[in-house]
Amino acid sequence: TSSGLIPYTFATRSMNHIPEDLVHSAGHYCFDPQTPIVAGTYRAARSSADCALTGADLLLSGERLAYALCRPPGHHASRDLYGGYCYLNNAAIAAEHLGSRVAIIDIDYHHGNGTQAIFYDRPDIPFVSIHGDPDRAYPFFSGAPSEVGAGAGVAANRNYALPADVDDDAYLKILSAAISFILDFAPRHLVVSAGFDIYEDDPLGDFRITEKGLLRIGQALGDLDVPTLIVQEGGYDTGKLGNCVRSFLSGIETS
Repeated sequence: TSSGLIPYTFATRSMNHIPEDLVHSAGHYCFDPQTPIVAGTYRAARSSADCALTGADLLLSGERLAYALCRPPGHHASRDLYGGYCYLNNAAIAAEHLGSRVAIIDIDYHHGNGTQAIFYDRPDIPFVSIHGDPDRAYPFFSGAPSEVGAGAGVAANRNYALPADVDDDAYLKILSAAISFILDFAPRHLVVSAGFDIYEDDPLGDFRITEKGLLRIGQALGDLDVPTLIVQEGGYDTGKLGNCVRSFLSGIETS
């Protein structure tokens, strides 16, 4: 029989004692009950991070574009928290490997709370996320526009929290503002946390982005003309996910 670990208590970080027992301490490091640890979890998570690192190495070797098909995803994981199906933050690991003057844009439907937390006080790796408003969308406790960075990282973090039923044109208008934010930092490399749960039929999102819209999103990001690593995050319409990825990549490749 197989066994797994699912935390049943969740610590707030004002509760500082960490039990020695693994099962009881798990809630200190996990923020939701839907991210179990099973026999193959570490191997899968490490392989996913290695995939993102391979993509980063391709950019460092001179490639202009790389796509890391990471599973499990990573953008909800921070330095010492896992959740949201994420164990290691693939995009953050790749960005750190790429060095300074890396910009990260997260277009997953859900806020990249882990990526934000990792770079929140860093001025050299700006982070911008376009996502469902946390008043209704997971992970609920992060992603507000008021979260702009801390310490040396103030003004290097930006969140666009969107209402339901955002269509292609409305999304592209927000993306244009996000791109302007990125360009202010003159990045040498761009990391895109690409979640295709923004697609109109995705069961975990409520945006109305079409396949043509995904193509336009790819074109807009490609127009930055910055060496770009695409890191796969969410996307749960398994019947159309391949089409969504193909549309996005077609846009970014032909821009």
